[in-house]
Amino acid sequence: MNRSESMLAIDLAGIKMKNPIMTGSGTFGFGEEYSDFVDLNEMGAVVVKGTTLLPRSGNEGVRIAETPSGMLNCIGLENPGVEHFLSDILPRLKKYDVPIIVNISGSTVEEYGELANLLDVDGVAAIEINVSCPNVKEGGIVFGTDRDSAAAVVREVKTSTSKPVIIKLSPNVTDIADMAKAVEEAGADVISMINTLIGMVIDVNSWKPVLGNITGGLSGPAVKPVAVRMVWQVAQAVKIPIIGMGGIMTAEDAIEFFLAGASAVAIGTANFVNPSAVEDVAKGIQAYLVKKNLTHVSQLIGQMKLNK
Repeated sequence: MNRSESMLAIDLAGIKMKNPIMTGSGTFGFGEEYSDFVDLNEMGAVVVKGTTLLPRSGNEGVRIAETPSGMLNCIGLENPGVEHFLSDILPRLKKYDVPIIVNISGSTVEEYGELANLLDVDGVAAIEINVSCPNVKEGGIVFGTDRDSAAAVVREVKTSTSKPVIIKLSPNVTDIADMAKAVEEAGADVISMINTLIGMVIDVNSWKPVLGNITGGLSGPAVKPVAVRMVWQVAQAVKIPIIGMGGIMTAEDAIEFFLAGASAVAIGTANFVNPSAVEDVAKGIQAYLVKKNLTHVSQLIGQMKLNK
């Protein structure tokens, strides 16, 4: 291991990573789509797009809208389903020397457990639970906005897999720290945050919403201050590691998340404008550590200094 690798290499709840920079689910496809632009072997981890039990065609109409300093999306979890992922996609991904983390979505607690069990195979490094989905059995409650529902999903997944379990928290809640404590108590190994904020755009000519789903998830630089604040709050409330995300475009953006208390970061929307964003941020963090005479990225975690 050379100096740059030793400065950035981390062990995240048992996931061995060359650096603490990973891709945000839904922004990097299954990884293969970017292999012509970046070396997947140099990434900390690849988090694949949301995977469900059965194939999904996604939402109808316009799915993406650009906004000031960001974008809205309502893709609707379009994906080929877990069986296709296991039989066709994972075998190809296994040739890369990078941890593959699978983001899963379900309509019931039992579906999450079934998905986790099916993905408890060689080549999958960890499971990331997406709880921003309607809980069909509970009348449309979104798992991620109800602490008991989110905790129930974590417990089900933990009993269904031997892999580290990451839960991706929704920012669309009253008390993010309370949610984090609930999923930690339920057994989550890592928290990733934040998922997108709910937003909408209206066409002033037609007077109709731009997105086919009316509302969508807001991501990009516009959400970064909210994400940094929430990571800082959660870091005070839990002991498990946090993957910070939300609007990271540069190394400086990522460093803010580390200082707020994140142990790793994920890059999402930036991948659409700069396919090399993950590599660029990793190199920038390394240069920053050298400039600050630091020997490892962990020396940044939670080191924000409060104003006196």
